[in-house]
Amino acid sequence: MLEIRNLTKVYKNGKKAVDGLSLTVSDGDIYGFIGHNGAGKSTTIKSVVGVLDFDAGEIRIDGHDVKKEPLACKQVTAYIPDNPDLYEHLSGIQYLNFIADVFGVPAREKEQRIREYGERLEIVGALGDSIGSYSHGMRQKVAILSALVHEPRLIVLDEPFVGLDPKASLTLKEIMRELCGRGSAIFFSTHVLEVAQKLCNKVAIIRGGRLVVDGDMERLVRDHSLEELFMEVTEHE
Repeated sequence: MLEIRNLTKVYKNGKKAVDGLSLTVSDGDIYGFIGHNGAGKSTTIKSVVGVLDFDAGEIRIDGHDVKKEPLACKQVTAYIPDNPDLYEHLSGIQYLNFIADVFGVPAREKEQRIREYGERLEIVGALGDSIGSYSHGMRQKVAILSALVHEPRLIVLDEPFVGLDPKASLTLKEIMRELCGRGSAIFFSTHVLEVAQKLCNKVAIIRGGRLVVDGDMERLVRDHSLEELFMEVTEHE
């Protein structure tokens, strides 16, 4: 579903934010992407979803090149940044209808998904309110709902649990598992290593823009925790 090959991103100051990164996220994967602040996680994620250009390498989503076929990639992808920037002058339901219309979701399916996920995230009663009046957690819930409304094949998330209350976090984990059970793929960054270990079937650790560990979670943490593995491979950064 997602193939990253030799991705390199160099900023104007000459620093390589990402240096020859390669990894593959397959259908059904919940793939955790972890590293220290400044390790290159957000740069990689923004390159995958087309927010940032990159200097070398190739990224393909569902077989399509993100540079040559950006629209085809975006049609099957949903992206939730760590700080969702929503249209504050719209109400929650207006924003969700707008996103669904952009992706061409039929009216019946749109209404059904908004109702289902809205109830599960306990936000239905607030969808008529202005987004500008929402707390960070409420905005995060609307961003999640907007990402789910077109049933994407690939969901890319940057620190998705920040700002969510414990119940909403549990609900999001359940939804992630359900989507991947139906064949979608999820690629997300997190600093909460305990969550990553329990939720993900695959993981990658990035340090200084380079991939230092990746593979099946079960194999990598067979004899220790993900936290111990992370400290072991990043302590000399």
